[in-house]
Amino acid sequence: MAITVTDPLPINRAEEILTPKALAFVEELHNRFAGTRKDLLAARSAKRQRVADTGKLDFLPETQDVRDGDWKVAPAPAALQDRRVEMTGPASPAKMAINALNSGAKVWLADLEDASTPTWGNVIDAILNLRDAAQGTLSFTSDEGKEYKLRTDAPLAVVVARPRGWHMQEKHLLINGEPAVGALVDFGLHFFHVAKQLVLNGQGPYYYLPKMESHLEARLWNDVFVFAQDFLGLHQGTIRATVLIETIPAAFEMDEILYELRDHASGLNAGRWDYLFSIIKYFRDAGEEFVLPDRASVAMTAPFMRAYTELLVKTCHRRGAFAMGGMAAVIPNRRHPEVTAAAFEKVRADKTREANDGFDGSWVAHPDLVSTCREVFDSVLGDKPNQVDRQRPEVSVTAEQLLDVSSAEGQVTEAGLRLNLYVAVAYTAVWLSGNGAVAIHNLMEDAATAEISRSQVWQQIRNKSVLADTGNTVTKDLVERILGEETERLRTEVGDEAFSRYYQPASDLIADICLSDGYTDFLTTPAYELVG
Repeated sequence: MAITVTDPLPINRAEEILTPKALAFVEELHNRFAGTRKDLLAARSAKRQRVADTGKLDFLPETQDVRDGDWKVAPAPAALQDRRVEMTGPASPAKMAINALNSGAKVWLADLEDASTPTWGNVIDAILNLRDAAQGTLSFTSDEGKEYKLRTDAPLAVVVARPRGWHMQEKHLLINGEPAVGALVDFGLHFFHVAKQLVLNGQGPYYYLPKMESHLEARLWNDVFVFAQDFLGLHQGTIRATVLIETIPAAFEMDEILYELRDHASGLNAGRWDYLFSIIKYFRDAGEEFVLPDRASVAMTAPFMRAYTELLVKTCHRRGAFAMGGMAAVIPNRRHPEVTAAAFEKVRADKTREANDGFDGSWVAHPDLVSTCREVFDSVLGDKPNQVDRQRPEVSVTAEQLLDVSSAEGQVTEAGLRLNLYVAVAYTAVWLSGNGAVAIHNLMEDAATAEISRSQVWQQIRNKSVLADTGNTVTKDLVERILGEETERLRTEVGDEAFSRYYQPASDLIADICLSDGYTDFLTTPAYELVG
């Protein structure tokens, strides 16, 4: 075996996951598929540069026959017919996993990606928790003696696990001397340990696939699935995958992505925050017309966002797949009930728009939001488990509409710049501490919002954006000054020990990537080098 585990016991019971057979399976996945993955990442960069040079992106002429074809994805298994409310959150620690499973949601997106810091301990703990949950043995007792157990009075949420994106590596597993592919580690360990038990439970190994930029990347996942099912002797199609359409190039290949995964596809999700990040990232040097207003003012009702979600619903339902709505990130604040009440009304309005547009379900980030989301979808769905039969033939979306960023209402302000820098540092600091799901100002933030924040800053420097509220021009000097002020503000909020250990390194990292002449593709890549 040419695989090396740098830390074989990051947590108690890790040996139950890092077994010789499981590691051999991960090694086989890596040897078969890592080379293609490397080529596809290189293709991403080449395509991005071509698009940036022209400021144009379009539907692929070479796949016109796929878009025109009369085909559908495989029928959904019974466990995934009703997805009207999906709870999101990390699969580690066990307490959060139990709360998600017990939340009353139809589905739990068990996250090993944007809501989880991929420390080696977190990765192994997540797989262990998901295995224990599948076996019905997951439990936790707090230091205060409070017990957390899986409920028996109502169904548990169906687990749909989200591995890391193709770009991430796993430095704690070396194969032939190089870091393993993070996505293959997450998928491989989960599938090897959990797949057969899930089938016995009447469900199956279900996955959310993040950060893809092309149908060729979906084809790679399909090849992985085919091999993995053969390896464990499972029927082809046992695996089902929902793809997050959270990059701008993927928005132009929705049909093609579903087609590549058609025997394993379950649906598409409108990953709104990463989608905005991708637009900024993709067109960061394409001129002023691609500079978005302050993050908080970009609504889902903006014409270019409406085009994206309408196209997603139409594409999914035409192909017999589910269209899943975006995140409601509100965190209830019991000390300020009036703030929470107002936020819940915004969530209700957002979910009502999604349900009326034809989405089959949507995401929430806190158990208290499950009932609100369920009530909205109940009122539209009635007794039906979904609304895939709603075809939306009236929808017609052009490339120009998807790229009409300048139609977004709002302004670029110094207040928005300041908030971006505060959120980027605050989130990154908590991420470095090992927690990828962070409550900031009553919102559950994950890596996507930090990515938007720091990318907007870089883009505004590049375009010398003029701030509407102060008249100042965004320069490196201005950003450096405001970053220093926001970092000092955080020092007063968190205390000296946490500040020196996490917040100062986070501030230094944000300074490096915002003030650099070159653009860093993913904040989490350099941040990963700072965690154990």
